[in-house]
Amino acid sequence: KMALVIYDKCRPQQCEKGICAAAVACEHRLITQEAPNEIPMTNPAMCRACGDCVSACPTGAIQMFN
Repeated sequence: KMALVIYDKCRPQQCEKGICAAAVACEHRLITQEAPNEIPMTNPAMCRACGDCVSACPTGAIQMFN
Protein backbone atom coordinates (compact mmCIF):
# COMPACT_ATOMS: atom_id res chain seq x y z
CA LYS A 1 0.00 0.00 0.00
CA MET A 2 0.98 3.62 -0.50
CA ALA A 3 -0.43 7.05 0.27
CA LEU A 4 -1.41 9.28 -2.64
CA VAL A 5 -2.87 12.79 -2.81
CA ILE A 6 -6.30 13.10 -4.44
CA TYR A 7 -5.65 16.51 -5.97
CA ASP A 8 -9.25 17.57 -6.53
CA LYS A 9 -9.97 17.04 -2.80
CA CYS A 10 -6.82 18.72 -1.50
CA ARG A 11 -7.42 22.12 0.12
CA PRO A 12 -4.21 23.08 1.96
CA GLN A 13 -5.71 26.45 2.83
CA GLN A 14 -8.00 24.55 5.23
CA CYS A 15 -4.96 23.35 7.20
CA GLU A 16 -3.47 25.58 9.88
CA LYS A 17 -1.58 28.44 8.22
CA GLY A 18 -1.78 26.57 4.89
CA ILE A 19 0.71 23.96 6.14
CA CYS A 20 -0.45 20.49 5.12
CA ALA A 21 -1.52 18.59 8.24
CA ALA A 22 -0.71 15.28 6.54
CA ALA A 23 2.86 16.38 5.84
CA VAL A 24 3.27 17.40 9.46
CA ALA A 25 1.88 14.04 10.62
CA CYS A 26 4.26 11.98 8.44
CA GLU A 27 7.11 11.16 10.81
CA HIS A 28 9.16 9.81 7.90
CA ARG A 29 8.83 13.15 6.02
CA LEU A 30 7.63 11.45 2.84
CA ILE A 31 5.08 14.16 2.11
CA THR A 32 6.53 17.49 1.04
CA GLN A 33 4.99 20.87 0.41
CA GLU A 34 6.85 23.56 -1.54
CA ALA A 35 5.17 26.44 0.28
CA PRO A 36 2.11 27.12 2.44
CA ASN A 37 -1.17 26.70 0.54
CA GLU A 38 0.55 24.57 -2.14
CA ILE A 39 -0.69 21.03 -2.77
CA PRO A 40 1.67 18.52 -1.13
CA MET A 41 3.45 15.72 -2.94
CA THR A 42 3.88 12.18 -1.66
CA ASN A 43 6.77 9.81 -2.24
CA PRO A 44 4.82 6.57 -2.87
CA ALA A 45 7.94 4.49 -3.48
CA MET A 46 9.11 5.18 0.06
CA CYS A 47 5.69 5.12 1.77
CA ARG A 48 5.48 2.78 4.75
CA ALA A 49 1.66 2.70 4.69
CA CYS A 50 1.36 3.69 8.35
CA GLY A 51 -1.78 5.77 7.63
CA ASP A 52 -0.81 8.74 9.85
CA CYS A 53 -1.18 11.13 6.92
CA VAL A 54 -4.60 9.73 6.02
CA SER A 55 -5.85 10.31 9.57
CA ALA A 56 -4.39 13.82 9.71
CA CYS A 57 -5.83 15.15 6.44
CA PRO A 58 -8.94 17.24 7.23
CA THR A 59 -10.38 16.94 3.71
CA GLY A 60 -9.75 13.23 3.10
CA ALA A 61 -7.42 14.10 0.23
CA ILE A 62 -4.80 11.51 1.18
CA GLN A 63 -5.82 7.91 0.62
CA MET A 64 -4.10 4.54 0.68
CA PHE A 65 -3.92 2.51 -2.53
CA ASN A 66 -2.55 -0.92 -3.37
